[in-house]
Amino acid sequence: MRDFDLRDLETFVAVARTRNFRRAALELNVSASSLSQRLRTMEERLGLRLLNRTTRSVALTQAGELLLGRVGPIMQDVGDALEQLRGLRDVPSGRLRINGPPPAVDLVLAPMVAPFLARHPQVELEIIAETAMIDIVEEGFDAGIRYGEHLAQDMIAVPLGPPQRYAVVASPAVVAACGQPKHPRDLLPHPRILTRFPTGALPDWEFEKAGRVIRLTPTGKLIALSPGLQLRAALDGVGFLSTFEGYVHEAVATGALVSVLEDWCEPFPGPFLYYPSRRQPPSALRAFIAFVQEWRKDSRRSARSPAV
Repeated sequence: MRDFDLRDLETFVAVARTRNFRRAALELNVSASSLSQRLRTMEERLGLRLLNRTTRSVALTQAGELLLGRVGPIMQDVGDALEQLRGLRDVPSGRLRINGPPPAVDLVLAPMVAPFLARHPQVELEIIAETAMIDIVEEGFDAGIRYGEHLAQDMIAVPLGPPQRYAVVASPAVVAACGQPKHPRDLLPHPRILTRFPTGALPDWEFEKAGRVIRLTPTGKLIALSPGLQLRAALDGVGFLSTFEGYVHEAVATGALVSVLEDWCEPFPGPFLYYPSRRQPPSALRAFIAFVQEWRKDSRRSARSPAV
């Protein structure tokens, strides 16, 4: 054991858990090359291969599986103990990694970032926006953002923002040429801008009114994932776009886009911040949870206050 220290085991556990040298290096804030060298040196000292590496994948050997099973929980306990000690300082610090879908990050989380960092200057905030559903623990995140229907039961969830809604919009020229739709099916003959997720899924356009749900099978002139590209295309008259209202409210307010079928676009609950219930939250995450709760109270108070 004199030849090893906690950094050796921490490095091994990070790579074994993420199955990816680059992600593990980002998590540990080191270079991938130094991380790889530390693991090679560790294997040489043990006289055993712990990982099978290829250019595209990392897999555990039998010895690696055995070591991870024994030291993984121990390293988690060590990390939790150190976080508790840091918490005694009453000064939130360290890295806080959050993962969430782009609309929740762009429209709900983004306005909180600067005020939170100003209040807690010793926290380093890392936010990854992606549509894929991931295991935040396995991928090394402290917390994630998801909508209620996608939350696992073993997670603690905190409401992150107010209700949201979709909006269907088009340029004034498109609405003039196609006519103002009165029912979702009126959109079927007209050009639409669609979304395809990295998984290949092309989601239906879903509408709801007084408990009645209508779904339209996707067909369109443009398929994209980027909200910025979709907005630009709608402004340029490519077709009708269904997206989160927050992305288009300014364009609708200025008349650059026309909102249609508003009575078929009912609000739905906003996103949740979630984190593992079985783990002591790091000080930075505890501070962010408290900040979110205060932010929401202030937002509700502002919404109730009459305009001057």
